Order: sequence, then structure tokens, then C-alpha cells
Amino acid sequence: MNERRKSVFLERQSYRRRRLVDTIRILPVVGALLWSVPLLWPTGEESGVATSDAIVYVFVVWFGLVVSGAFLARAVAKGNVGEDPEES
Repeated sequence: MNERRKSVFLERQSYRRRRLVDTIRILPVVGALLWSVPLLWPTGEESGVATSDAIVYVFVVWFGLVVSGAFLARAVAKGNVGEDPEES
């Protein structure tokens, strides 16, 4: 009855690296959801969104995905995600 459960201890660097990899894995899903937003916009001449605005939106989302993917890939490649410089 007095036995304590052992807590699972994960090293800070490996934990943050795993969360970063999880973020990279979810990025395509976020991109697909953001790209599907123009499908919800109203159509028509009076209240609709211009096609040029939709195209700009799609390319801005695409550029954002590329930049965030590059940033995340660089952070994973460095291997020192969230490491405190004082601990070195």
C-alpha cells in the first residue's frame, strides 16, 4: 500500500525534440485545413470573394508552411532544442 508509482522522467532535450517532431508530423494536416478554408468562402458576384484574393491566400499559406517547415527542420537538425545555455 505504501508503494509509490515511479514517475516517468524524460530528459528535457529528448522531450522537446519529440514534441518538435510531433509538430512536424502535424504540419501537413494544418496545411490541408488551411488550404480548405477558401472552399468555405461565399461565392457569387455580389458577396463572393475574388479569385485573386483566394489565390493570394493559398500562396501565403503555402509560403508559411514552407518557412515553418524549414524552421522546424533546422531546429531538429541542430539537436539543442530549448537547451539552456547556462547548463552547458
